[in-house]
Amino acid sequence: MQQKANQTDAALVGSLPFFENDSFTNRLFFVEPNGKVAYYDKRHTFTLAGEHKVYKAGNEKLIVDFKGFKICPMVCYDLRFPVWSRNTEDYDVLIYVANWPKPRTLAWDTLLKARAIENMAYCVGVNRIGKDETGHEYIGHSAIYDALGEKLAYSEAEGIIYGTLSKDHIMNTRQNLKFLDDRDSFELKNKA
Repeated sequence: MQQKANQTDAALVGSLPFFENDSFTNRLFFVEPNGKVAYYDKRHTFTLAGEHKVYKAGNEKLIVDFKGFKICPMVCYDLRFPVWSRNTEDYDVLIYVANWPKPRTLAWDTLLKARAIENMAYCVGVNRIGKDETGHEYIGHSAIYDALGEKLAYSEAEGIIYGTLSKDHIMNTRQNLKFLDDRDSFELKNKA
């Protein structure tokens, strides 16, 4: 990932099973072109598939400063939990890498848009294509939404989607619609 990030002058983001301290996590890596690597461990294990029996849940968000944007990357099922993705860190971009199956595509599309709107941030969703060994089908629906929920890019095919992100859009949206100022305060506690 470091070599490809350097060659393309782009950050690469992806997750995989990672073994450390006698346990597995679903670890997302954020790899910058300069070789810097940051990671995030998926917070919400997908109990419907038994992930909680295999993977240890993470308990810290990751915020990465990259090319003038504060980016908060997350993994798959974390998308269903708005409190966890809540923009308390003033991030500009929320990224989800996912393994979201076809039967729940409507939820994927709807929740990506909702996370963009409620957090007044860009929301990028990257989902897989194809079938897994159990026969589950994945149809992409990778997308980029702006802070107002407008779809900037979308694809149901394997490949690359492009969208232009603007700090001015974020700042103007937040200045004109001060919804984040009206958030309720709360404290997240680690899951038992």
